[in-house]
Amino acid sequence: MTYLYKVMTQEQAEEIAFQWHYDGEYSFYDMESDQEDLEEFINQEKRGNSVYSVLTNNELIGFFSVNKVDDHIYDIGLGVRPDLTGKGVGFKFLKSGIEFVRTEFKPKKLTLSVATFNQRAIKVYRKIGFKEIKTFMQATNGSKFEFIKMEYEC
Repeated sequence: MTYLYKVMTQEQAEEIAFQWHYDGEYSFYDMESDQEDLEEFINQEKRGNSVYSVLTNNELIGFFSVNKVDDHIYDIGLGVRPDLTGKGVGFKFLKSGIEFVRTEFKPKKLTLSVATFNQRAIKVYRKIGFKEIKTFMQATNGSKFEFIKMEYEC
């Protein structure tokens, strides 16, 4: 499967924000679960050119955000369309995203944060080569949740 990365359009942002809904505990990742995150995601100015739609066969299957931390470190965030989660696409999706970031931004290190309950994602991150560097509490979705900060040497 070939993935194409394009700066996210407003229409795509709204589709993800208002139509992508995850099952069970993963509903934590619904954009509408956190008003501040939702507003940032659907505001084209705030989103800027740092969020990419990921397409395959002209079909929106995910998104990838890339934010510069310093000259050699970039923080990434990602999401896969709800109907594709839990079906073994995560590894290939993340691997492709890492290659995209390497080509476009030339980082020495990538970081990401993941909720500790999301063992499915953590397993994929570890398999790719991300290492845990710290655990922290983050206010989101109307409460505080434990997250793991992970890093990947490029």
